[in-house]
Amino acid sequence: MRSHVPFETPKDRLWLPFMGNFYDRFAQPIGWAVFRLVIGLTLVMESLPKIANPMGQIGFLEAIGFHPGWFWSPLLAGAQFLGGVMIALGLLTRPFALANAVTLLVTVWYHVTFPYDGGPFLTEAGIQVLKAGGDALVTPAGMKRLADGGMAFLHLVQLKAELSSLFWAGGCALFAAFGGGPFSVDRCLLKKEF
Repeated sequence: MRSHVPFETPKDRLWLPFMGNFYDRFAQPIGWAVFRLVIGLTLVMESLPKIANPMGQIGFLEAIGFHPGWFWSPLLAGAQFLGGVMIALGLLTRPFALANAVTLLVTVWYHVTFPYDGGPFLTEAGIQVLKAGGDALVTPAGMKRLADGGMAFLHLVQLKAELSSLFWAGGCALFAAFGGGPFSVDRCLLKKEF
C-alpha cells in the first residue's frame, strides 16, 4: 500500500513511535505545503520585473546562446510567473516544477560560468570620493565593504545568486519528483496528479 506522505517513516524506526501519526498526518503535510508556498511565491516575486518587461532579457539571452531572444525572453518570464503560481497552488505541480527546475539549473550554470568578478564595483574616482569624505555618504560598515572598490560586496552578491538559484532549483526538483503533497489542488480537488 502506497502512502500519500512523501517521506513516511515507519513507526518502529522512530525514537518516539507515538509521534508517528503527528508526523505523517500533520507535520509532514504542513511542512510540504509551506515549502511549496515558499518556492512558488518566491518564483512569482522574482518573475514580476520580467513580466513587467517580457522583452527585457532578449540581449542577455542571446548573449548566452538562447536564440532567438524574442522567443525565449517572454517564454521564460511567463514560465517562471505561471510556474510559481501553479507550484504555490499545487496545480499540475510536477510539469511546472520540472520546467522551472531546468530553467533554474541553467541559471546556476550561468552564475557559476559568468561570475560577478570582472573588476571593482567602483571606479577609481568613486574610491577617491569615499576616501575623501565617504563617511558622510556611507555608513562605516558600507565603507568597509566598499574599501576594496566593492569586490567583497560583489563576492557576496555572487554567492547569493548561486545559492538562491540552487535552492530554488532543488525545491522545484523535489516537487517535480514528489508532486504537490497532500494539501495541493492536485490531490485535494482533482484527486489526480500529473
